[in-house]
Amino acid sequence: MYEGYLIDLDGTIYRGSEPIPAGRRFVEQLQASQIPFLFLTNNTTKTPETVANRLANEFSIHVGPETVYTATLATIDYLNDANKGKKVYVIGEPGLIEPILAAGYVWEEETPDYVVVGLDTDVTYEKFVVATLAIQKGATFIGTNPDKNIPTERGLLPGAGSVIAMIEASTQQKAIYIGKPEAIIMEKAVETLGMEKANVLMVGDNYTTDILAGINNGIDTLLVLSGFTQKADVPTLPVPPTYLVDSLDEWRFNEE
Repeated sequence: MYEGYLIDLDGTIYRGSEPIPAGRRFVEQLQASQIPFLFLTNNTTKTPETVANRLANEFSIHVGPETVYTATLATIDYLNDANKGKKVYVIGEPGLIEPILAAGYVWEEETPDYVVVGLDTDVTYEKFVVATLAIQKGATFIGTNPDKNIPTERGLLPGAGSVIAMIEASTQQKAIYIGKPEAIIMEKAVETLGMEKANVLMVGDNYTTDILAGINNGIDTLLVLSGFTQKADVPTLPVPPTYLVDSLDEWRFNEE
C-alpha cells in the first residue's frame, strides 16, 4: 500500500472547466481510506485557498487548502532553505507575489537577492528590464515552473516557461526551476507529506511533467489517460510509468 499520494489537477481531476467524475471518486476513496494526499500543481496564479474553493464549488470535491501544494509554496520553501536574504523582485500574478511577501520577503527592484519569475498575463517590457538588470547585478534567478504552454479553450497559450525563457535569453543565465518535473517541488511535497519517496505515488495525466517528475526523482507513477498524454503516445514513452490506467476508476487501493 502506498502511504501517500501526489495528485495532478488539470487533466487528472478535471479538464479545464469540465469535471472528470473518476477523479472525484478517486479523491473520495482516498478520504474514506484516510490516506494522505497532496494536489501538486505548477499553477502559481491561484492560492491553495482559491484552488480548494474551486474544487468544492465547481467539482464537488471538498478538501482543505492544506491539501494543495503549489509551485508558489515550493518556491517559498526553496527561498527559506537558501537563506540568502529577504529582498525579492517577482514577475507573476497575485497568487505568486502575495504569498512570497506574506512569508516575510521584501519587494526590491534595484538589488534584490532573488528574482522570481512565473506566469504573468500582464507582463510588460519594463518588468523584463527590471528583472534582467537585477540578475545581471547578482540576484539569484528562479523560475517557478518550466511549462512553455498552458492549454485553454483558445489553444496553447504562453506559459511561465515562455516568460522565463525571455529573461534567460536577455541575461544569458538559466533559471533555477522549481515546479514539476524538477526535483525541488517533488522533494518539498514528499517532505510536506512527512513520508519516504518509496511510500508515495505520483498520479497525473501529463508524461512530460507529472510522470517524469516521479521517474526523475525516484517516485512511483500512475499515468491516467484522461488528459494530455494519449494512448497512442504510450508505446513511444522512453521510460514507462509504474502503472497505466485509462481511468482512475480502474485503480484499486487495496490491491497495490
